[in-house]
Amino acid sequence: MITNENKKLAQWAMEYALKNGCQASRINLYYGSNASFEVRDMKIDRLEQASENSMSIQLFVDGRYGTYSTNRLVRQELERFIKEGIDATRYLAEDKARTLPEASRYYRGGQPDLEMNDPRYPEIQPDEKVALAMQTCDEIMGKDKRIISSSSSYSDGQDARYMIASNGFEGESQTSYYSVTGSVSIRGEGEARPESYWYDSSLYYDTLIKKGIGTKALERVMQKMGQRKVASGSYPMVVDNLNISRLLSPILNALYGSSIQQKNSFLLDKIGEKVFGENFTLTDEPHLIKSPGARYFDGEGVATQRRPIFENGILKTYYIDTYNANKMNVQPTISSPSILTMPLGKKDTNGLVAMVDRGILVTGFNGGNSNSTTGDFSFGVEGFLIENGKLTQPVSEMNITGNLLTLCNHILEIGNDPRLSSSWRIPSMLFDGVDFSGL
Repeated sequence: MITNENKKLAQWAMEYALKNGCQASRINLYYGSNASFEVRDMKIDRLEQASENSMSIQLFVDGRYGTYSTNRLVRQELERFIKEGIDATRYLAEDKARTLPEASRYYRGGQPDLEMNDPRYPEIQPDEKVALAMQTCDEIMGKDKRIISSSSSYSDGQDARYMIASNGFEGESQTSYYSVTGSVSIRGEGEARPESYWYDSSLYYDTLIKKGIGTKALERVMQKMGQRKVASGSYPMVVDNLNISRLLSPILNALYGSSIQQKNSFLLDKIGEKVFGENFTLTDEPHLIKSPGARYFDGEGVATQRRPIFENGILKTYYIDTYNANKMNVQPTISSPSILTMPLGKKDTNGLVAMVDRGILVTGFNGGNSNSTTGDFSFGVEGFLIENGKLTQPVSEMNITGNLLTLCNHILEIGNDPRLSSSWRIPSMLFDGVDFSGL
């Protein structure tokens, strides 16, 4: 927790910076604690516990900008630290685009608690955490003679943040998280060594799924037995809800102010244009209670709001922070997304698979890249061949190639199964006419 005493220290540090040569400053206080317990083949492999208290100070000095951090939260030491930071900043190149946001854009408080922090966090004992990791590993260990190794992990954490800026912002937040993961590798055919995993995560311990994680990981790896390539061609493609964010992440990257400012985006100058198919609607919903990614303000203190990103394929906004807005002489929006949501369809992954006569279900990406300027992509994939609406053959060592603009104009169906434990609440999707390279 960040105490009132720590907050007063941050306020003093900001004022001290202003009195000693800064025209503006922003102070961030951070407190975090975390623990992780890893088990391999029913033996504890690693235990880690850590806590951290730190202050970062952003200094705006004579048209120059510097940022400095320390974990020595003692007033006497901070005096020297701040003065040395101000002196060092004066040696940096002038960059007048570095400013604080307009004060009118700040979050001013008064909204309901987003309930991101589990009050039970201090009560969960290490023995219970280790037991969860051991239980997950036990769900795998010895269940099949082809198992090479089984591992599991439990991790949790809690952090608190407090930020103030010299032109009038003050805000704080507190978040907890819990996660359980199971992983397994097996002997496949010949030299093949298939691997898979499963996990669950939650903001609250009581809602964390604690059983069946290892069983699901083992089930997933057994489905990979006999993986091979299938014939190259253009196929319908289903991407499951665990991996769809990997496919769509280059789209979000193309919306950031840094990409727009550097003209390194295939969505440059596309605001108001229909760039994707009619059924592609993506919205940023930052105020969902008890949801990973929820927040009332971004890293600059700017107030978040519900924000359409794409509406029926039409691009509505970019993510432009103050710095890049100043460089481009445009209006800023917000620095980054919070919670991404889509209108849901009527089918889960299995339902989408049932719609396909012959195609491929993608359940994993193995490397590859995307050209941020053109939208061209090439990704290694694994998954399953679909025939007559059923999974008939595990596939691997195949590539998909294409262009994101084309891909997202060929979405046939949006699923109904987003992972609510993620800030990317994007469901499974069915695409038409995707080029696969295999045999």
